[in-house]
Amino acid sequence: MNKNDYIIRLEDKKDYREVENLVRESFWNVYRPGCSEHYVIHVLRDDLAFIPELDFVMEKDGRLIGQNMFMRTVIDSDDGRKIDVLTMGPIGIIPELKRKGYGKILLDYSLKKAKELGFGAVLFEGNIDFYGKSGFDFSSKFGIRYHDLPEDADASFFLCKELIPGYLDGITGVYQTPQGYYVSDEAVEEFDKSFPYKEKLKLPGQIF
Repeated sequence: MNKNDYIIRLEDKKDYREVENLVRESFWNVYRPGCSEHYVIHVLRDDLAFIPELDFVMEKDGRLIGQNMFMRTVIDSDDGRKIDVLTMGPIGIIPELKRKGYGKILLDYSLKKAKELGFGAVLFEGNIDFYGKSGFDFSSKFGIRYHDLPEDADASFFLCKELIPGYLDGITGVYQTPQGYYVSDEAVEEFDKSFPYKEKLKLPGQIF
């Protein structure tokens, strides 16, 4: 891989269907039988929290191979303030190019752009083994709690990265997931009918 091997650019409306199929391929049978992520991004693009300036695709040899997007959200701080932050994803790479470094390149690029736009921190759900390599840590270390999660529950999936050092200093509170991420199974099923058939499989390691 070299710098001429790929390009990263903003998503265009003409990319929407191809990106949705890319995300479907990337997440199919990973976390559940089938997936919902392709419908989630379809919905998020029309959400007021969506940030078009941080909606990226990765292209290789004229083909889209990856994507990442960001949404505005808040931390409801314990002192009553609302702290503006970002959340991210779903971030996807086509299956045949996973674990080849493209995901980290896309992630690091998009985080750099978010910082350049002045955003202070990113919080989201992910695997520390991957995202830790790009500077994420457990949100609990920042004093930020995941909404609706019991105090004794495992929150190791909930990660945070300050884009501006010290942005979350002195802040404790509860992170709120943008409502656009909540979609019904029925809506996902209906949307998925417009794509080529893929078999849903119950596989080891799925969490839903």
